[in-house]
Amino acid sequence: MLCWGNASYGQLGLGGIDEEIVLEPRKCEFFEGKRVRDVGCGRRHSVFLLEDGAVYTCGCNDLGQLGHDKGRKKPDRNFPALLKTLRSQRVVYICCGEDHTAALTKEGGVFTFGAGGYGQLGHNTTNHEVNPRKVFELMGSVVAQIACGRQHTLAFIPSSGKIESFGLGGNGQLGTRSTYNRISPAPVKGCWRAHTDPVPMDIDLTGLCISEAEQSYCVKKIYAGGDQSFAHYALSQGDSPPLDVRITRPGGQIYTLSADLIQKWLNHSHGRLSPEITNEIDLVFSSASCLNGSFLSGSSPDHYSTSSKCSGVDINTARLLYHRLIQPDYPQISQIIAASLEKHLLPRLSSSPPDIEALRLYLTLPECPLLSNPSNYTTLTIPFAKAIVSLKDTPIKVLGNWWSRFDPSVFQRLVELYKEVVVYLLRLQKLGIPLSEQRIFTCFLHTSLKLLEILHSVNERAGQIIQYDKFYIHELDELIDIRNDYVTWFQQQMFSLVMDAQVILCKYPFVFDAQAKTTLLQTDAVIQMQIAVDQAQRQNLHSLFLSGGGVESVNPCLILIVRRDNVVGDSMEVLRKSKNVDYKKPLKVIFVGEEAVDAGGVRKEFFLLIMKELLDPKYGMFRYYEESRLIWFAHKTFEDIDLFHLIGVICGLAIYNLTIVELNFPLALYKKLLKKVPMLEDLKELMPDVGRSLQQLLDYTEDDLEETFCLNFTITEENFGATEVLELIPNGTDITVNKSNRQEFVNAYVNYIFNTSVAPQFSAFHAGFHKVCGGKVLELFQPSELQAMVIGNTNYDWKELEKSTEYKGEYWADHPTIKIFWEVFHELPLEKKKQFLLFLTGSDRIPIMGMKSLALVIQPTAGGEHYFPVAHTCFNLLDLPKYSSKDTLHEKLLQAIEHNQGFNLV
Repeated sequence: MLCWGNASYGQLGLGGIDEEIVLEPRKCEFFEGKRVRDVGCGRRHSVFLLEDGAVYTCGCNDLGQLGHDKGRKKPDRNFPALLKTLRSQRVVYICCGEDHTAALTKEGGVFTFGAGGYGQLGHNTTNHEVNPRKVFELMGSVVAQIACGRQHTLAFIPSSGKIESFGLGGNGQLGTRSTYNRISPAPVKGCWRAHTDPVPMDIDLTGLCISEAEQSYCVKKIYAGGDQSFAHYALSQGDSPPLDVRITRPGGQIYTLSADLIQKWLNHSHGRLSPEITNEIDLVFSSASCLNGSFLSGSSPDHYSTSSKCSGVDINTARLLYHRLIQPDYPQISQIIAASLEKHLLPRLSSSPPDIEALRLYLTLPECPLLSNPSNYTTLTIPFAKAIVSLKDTPIKVLGNWWSRFDPSVFQRLVELYKEVVVYLLRLQKLGIPLSEQRIFTCFLHTSLKLLEILHSVNERAGQIIQYDKFYIHELDELIDIRNDYVTWFQQQMFSLVMDAQVILCKYPFVFDAQAKTTLLQTDAVIQMQIAVDQAQRQNLHSLFLSGGGVESVNPCLILIVRRDNVVGDSMEVLRKSKNVDYKKPLKVIFVGEEAVDAGGVRKEFFLLIMKELLDPKYGMFRYYEESRLIWFAHKTFEDIDLFHLIGVICGLAIYNLTIVELNFPLALYKKLLKKVPMLEDLKELMPDVGRSLQQLLDYTEDDLEETFCLNFTITEENFGATEVLELIPNGTDITVNKSNRQEFVNAYVNYIFNTSVAPQFSAFHAGFHKVCGGKVLELFQPSELQAMVIGNTNYDWKELEKSTEYKGEYWADHPTIKIFWEVFHELPLEKKKQFLLFLTGSDRIPIMGMKSLALVIQPTAGGEHYFPVAHTCFNLLDLPKYSSKDTLHEKLLQAIEHNQGFNLV
């Protein structure tokens, strides 16, 4: 957009410039990236119309001609300002008089504002209007053209062929056969006919009039000047219809990427491209305006509804057209587009776009296949990301709103694109980056991760457009040293270090999968343990010099000395005396009277024994739900609350010591540990029958809900043989559940089960758990991941189990017995395989680190084929006799795992 001339009132929209007169065309930077459809110029003000119907005004506003009501002062604007009142009106055409403005909508309505002293606004008054106001006298008629003179306005109605006029008439400019002013629309006198009307028989079809008084006119276009008006007309019915300014003129607008234009390019792309085609391609892809005006939505809501909540673009159309254009068979086109984007478009993108319409290309450009090509990552994909992360808060918020309304598959494509960029950069880093390029590489990686961080925030605010694990970059384990990354991040946090030349992945925890987070948790445990030990040694050394006493030895491990027949009591005794820092240390377990050294197996046996004991019904601490096979805290128990604290500590210790424990709580427990609120879905998991009933209550559509369900805000419980009715809210007995409050009832029910009724028990459990697992690292986990840390998961990979198994004695991978063992095992149904895991490890679930972390070991036994396989549960060790027959091995293995009862602690 170029402008020049009088700028004394800011009517050129150039901002606060010093000159009152601009003598040569100057670029109006404000409209960079926008698709301007029309411009209207008054004496001291200007009006701009964008393709999406947004209207901007600037200049003098003393009579309200800018349409901005700012009180009595009505300040002038030296920079274009959005006219918000017209944003949703689908304006398609604008024009200006001396001090008034008229706007035509797509539906054929007319809005006017500004000076009205001569009636030029058509509102049946001579008042000025500081806000756009619809001309009601024209309602019921579809207006196709408007024109403004100095102080008068014309409107053309094609259905009747008539012209309406209003305003100053002193020089006859209204065409009403008088010089009176008109304050509301009045018909221009004349013999008008619509284009669709038949030509009167008394008109000579050659165009010669038989009688001037009887001649009729078919108006094609109207014009208004200072104090004069014109109408272009046609006599012949075969002539083209009158102009309808509501319809975009194909040759009257800037280029946009359309199916027709693409086909034109493809048809001329064989051999060397012509200069004309080359220039057209470069023009479209060098211009933000062209791309922002492309792929506009024609459905509801269409692009005239563009707002901070609606982008007005059709993403699917953009994807189809881009893929149609970018093809291997047309390399010249791809090369020109890539060069135009790299050299012209991307460098010119502003961090503070003037209007939301200028943000559209941020949605559509990622659909271009060129950005998905690794050879363009550093020239196109990363610079595009840089443009996004450089946006100011307001435009990035609008962009986030638009992303949040994406179809999940579209949002996923954007996330996957930049995950691939990150992996690509990390692979380069692993190969080695020259020192001279380290800084730019760091910038590239930071930019890509920052964009993923923005997308992740949008995803979370929108209630997860895609699942959280879709952000995971599973290749991180092989591409970076996760432990070293965490140590560096920890040092930065502790000592406020700044390392510009290094990107710390721990700053972007959403890209870590469950296994990577487990590694972080382990690393954090080691660091915290070392800090605790160092602290104690410093204190002891200090004490030595002050008092002359000996240095108290600090054990680097948490030692539990327990008796098998009193494992709960002995554990509580030791843990009560332990300090918080002791919980962070590696756990070593000693069973009284046994010589076994705890290299992991004894510790695992301890967890199996103590959890089996604590969950025993004799304690009455937990309630078992038969239908779901899950447990939850008992509402009332006679046991000491410290036992719940102990279970929390045991769960925390199991996580820190990478040991699965059989703790069949619903996901709600792990949500609560991570400060997330349990929902109805969690109740369905724990109590399926109750959950289904509550869902039926919410889904019930009939009017007799109260009579059908007969509920009030109470809950009935069985406690030690007695039935008790409890109120969910104050005076709940007197409040009937109806359609208006049923959601409140369901919320209260869920809250009672998971929160209110078990508050003391959970509070003790929570305190014990966080004594061991408190800290920032735990907050990186999702509830399902934390659950997998405690009880394992069911992501079985039986081939991985075979691949990672080790052998002792004369057994090896290709030993005949081992070969038939794996043949038999892989042929077992899933339930039998899970039984084998329970038989071998004490749990039918696998650690969060995967099958390989089970470290299964198989060794031969001296007995014959009549012996059964024996599992050493503490060590995941299988004694397998040297069976020579597949059938015998199958029979003995099944008998062994089917007769396994509980924990086989051999």
